[in-house]
Amino acid sequence: MTDTTPLLRAEGIDKTFGGVSALRGASLEVARGEVHALVGENGAGKSTLIKVVTGVHRGDGGSIEFEGAALELRSPQQAQERGISTIYQEINLVPMRSVAENVFLGREPRRFGLIDWKRMNAEARTVLDRLGLELDVTRPLGTLDVAIQQMVAIARAVSYDARLVIMDEPTSSLDEKEVETLFEVVRQLRRDGVSTIFISHRLDELYAVCDRVTIMRDGETVRTSAMGDITKLELIADMLGKDLGEVRRSGTTGFGEGTHEASDAFIEAHHVARGRKLRDATLEVGSGEIVALAGLLGSGRTELARTLAGADVPESGEIRVGGSESHFTRPKDAIEARIGYCSEDRKTFGIVPHMSVRDNMTLALMPALSRRGIVDRAAQDRIVDRFIERLGIKTSGPDQPIGELSGGNQQKVLLARALALEPRLLIVDEPTRGIDVGAKAEIQRLINELADDGLAVLMISSELEEIIEGADRVIVMRDGRSVAELERDEISQDAIMTAMAHGEGETEGEGRADA
Repeated sequence: MTDTTPLLRAEGIDKTFGGVSALRGASLEVARGEVHALVGENGAGKSTLIKVVTGVHRGDGGSIEFEGAALELRSPQQAQERGISTIYQEINLVPMRSVAENVFLGREPRRFGLIDWKRMNAEARTVLDRLGLELDVTRPLGTLDVAIQQMVAIARAVSYDARLVIMDEPTSSLDEKEVETLFEVVRQLRRDGVSTIFISHRLDELYAVCDRVTIMRDGETVRTSAMGDITKLELIADMLGKDLGEVRRSGTTGFGEGTHEASDAFIEAHHVARGRKLRDATLEVGSGEIVALAGLLGSGRTELARTLAGADVPESGEIRVGGSESHFTRPKDAIEARIGYCSEDRKTFGIVPHMSVRDNMTLALMPALSRRGIVDRAAQDRIVDRFIERLGIKTSGPDQPIGELSGGNQQKVLLARALALEPRLLIVDEPTRGIDVGAKAEIQRLINELADDGLAVLMISSELEEIIEGADRVIVMRDGRSVAELERDEISQDAIMTAMAHGEGETEGEGRADA
């Protein structure tokens, strides 16, 4: 293969599932030592194209070449043997096995027919050192947080002698420091001549690390461009199939320009603590306003949200709802107090993949919809039909398994589940994580409308742009404590990042070990 021959060339790829066309003549070309972005809305065909390339699916038409030779794979294992490693958005490792075992799962080094534990642990440490991770490689993976598990998945992929690494939303569970560590790994792979296909809905990440981009829409490849030759708005317009002027007028989020005037506080938390992750958190959320929780991974945002939703019981502090002190010991208590909660991890704590859209949406309502163990199907259908229409959920019908929906539509079903309880406070943890820009704007617009209608909203987001454009107030958390509160006219990227780093009123250098 010459230097000018693409490492990967896929042309005219077709794929149909049950009479529905998922790919129509799709193409993708990746050069050696290139970081190539693959973008598109959920359902655009990105995942299907990757699965055809890696042997998960067999294409119905077209051709694939790798390193200048025809590539015909029958399994992902064959892809790995050919030098193609894939890191999926959903972590596919074994929680009860050690970190080292997960890195070398299925290819453990052996001596005299037995696993060479000493060598495996040493080699795992070497791989993790390359990623800037200092871990006890003998520790069970399931005892680590999701971000560290994601980095272990990345370590497993790069530990192969790979010529092409495919990363599907690799940063969805990482904080800013870990994202930069990942980017440095990607850059090192590029310097080593290894190519990367980088799939992400976070456009800033694409411009930070990618060389070229391929845009897909409705199962087709609509554009391939150098990153420097396409603006963010042009990229979004091509993804959505809309006129550039229309995208420019709509802005980068769906929140719009309005702000909300809050009435009396619906919920108050004073000096709430639980364990080491939640040490001293204070906030209040009024009816008709959007309050955002900002902070780095591990700052205590999710722990506070879970406590307010009754999923965790605080060890100290006070929570008041409607002016009265409340003691939640289970989620049912919070639901009865009219608090709705959408978890950050919709796959693990949200959807039940094999159940229908109808059953997922009304799961929390079943006691109210049932009499003597019999569900009132007519009442259930009225609720489901109303929310499918109101939220614009794209589904073939209420009986479709929710696992078959795109990420954005799954998120809408979970929002509908919370809203069906007629809450006065809606807690949404990373409501737009891992979904495309179109669905993202729709969900942001819905949250904005709910606040306009008087609902109190507590939103957690790792995207500063989303917080800046969507929040009426921001509570910044660090090390399990609320360290700053920013009013609407004080909210900016610099102000939030300064509070994340130094807290409120600290000068640069305070609180730093090297100051």
